[in-house]
Amino acid sequence: MTATTSLPRLKFELLKTDPASHARRGTLTLNHGVVQTPIFMPVGTYGTVKGVMPRSLEEMGAQIILGNTFHLWMRPGLDVMASFGGLHPFEKWNKPILTDSGGFQVWSLGAMRKISEEGVKFASPVNGDKLFLTPEVSMQIQTVLNSDIVMQFDECTPYDTKGHITTEAEARISMELSLRWARRCQHEFARLENPNALFGIVQGGMFENLREESLAALVEMDFPGYAIGGVSVGEPKEEMLHIMGHTPHRLPANKPRYLMGVGTPEDLVQGVADGVDMFDCVMPTRNARNGTLFTRFGDLKMRNARHKNDPQPIDPSCTCHACAGTSGVSWNDGGREGFSRAYLHHLDRCAEMLGPMLATIHNLHYYLNLMREIRESLEAGTFTEFRAQFKSERARGV
Repeated sequence: MTATTSLPRLKFELLKTDPASHARRGTLTLNHGVVQTPIFMPVGTYGTVKGVMPRSLEEMGAQIILGNTFHLWMRPGLDVMASFGGLHPFEKWNKPILTDSGGFQVWSLGAMRKISEEGVKFASPVNGDKLFLTPEVSMQIQTVLNSDIVMQFDECTPYDTKGHITTEAEARISMELSLRWARRCQHEFARLENPNALFGIVQGGMFENLREESLAALVEMDFPGYAIGGVSVGEPKEEMLHIMGHTPHRLPANKPRYLMGVGTPEDLVQGVADGVDMFDCVMPTRNARNGTLFTRFGDLKMRNARHKNDPQPIDPSCTCHACAGTSGVSWNDGGREGFSRAYLHHLDRCAEMLGPMLATIHNLHYYLNLMREIRESLEAGTFTEFRAQFKSERARGV
């Protein structure tokens, strides 16, 4: 692939900061469009956000989605990806895409993989083939995918392995390996003349000093953007929140900050207050498929028998297709075209595919609308008030 100098690669503009927290409002310009931050990015592991058409994603306000390097390498493979000219035309999504490096998936293989200085050897979970994923191979795969944001190949530092909590010495070894891999990723990314943007990933487990060492080394390498990895990997919630509060605002103010794999609506609001610009998580889609729906007033468990005869929509204040139907207005505004909780409960009991599809549409709409409201509060200078109202409404319960 030949670099095209006319492409923006990445441009981050900081528009506003919140004086009472580390929250920021910005715009991120990438090769396939402009992203308003803070933003939540729906996860499309195999080149699709499960159960949602690309058009529906656009209608609900998705600006950038994820693809999974590891799984797309397995299936359909690089030959197919190259023949389509990358992931965008393959999945019919013409807005920005971020791809992870494969590091987390390799970590999740556990005993099936062997990590060395060079990379990771493992057996394909698809057909058992012996494979070797290195920083260079990760960059080569992501170049074929042509994602707007490419993530460095890193080792995801575990919190707990078979009952053994990772020590500081073990976390240091892992963090330093990721730093060496980061340099190799930069060199291969440049060699390939990839016209997109490469992010570095801050590691270091639950140890502040290691996080700061990792951060300082990556900043010296001058990546276009930075991610915070190795959280939401089994650690207690208070430790995750501690690292969330410690790390983001220490990253360069003129570059985007991405918190990987987090989390609940409460985590997103807190993460924004801590200085995060970008989030992703499988929670809204995975929980939807398991009958848990997020609403402004708390979470709904659609499998509970109490919903069997409930005529209400999932959330009367929501304007998603599941709640408001084609009218685009909530029940509070007189529109009654949406689907009832009783119907969603029925679909789940019968294992009808429309159930998780509608639930996924609702959950993603809720997450994306939450981020839109956060951006609006930052623009208006009312983020503190927004946080208080959000907390109060979520605590009220459905």
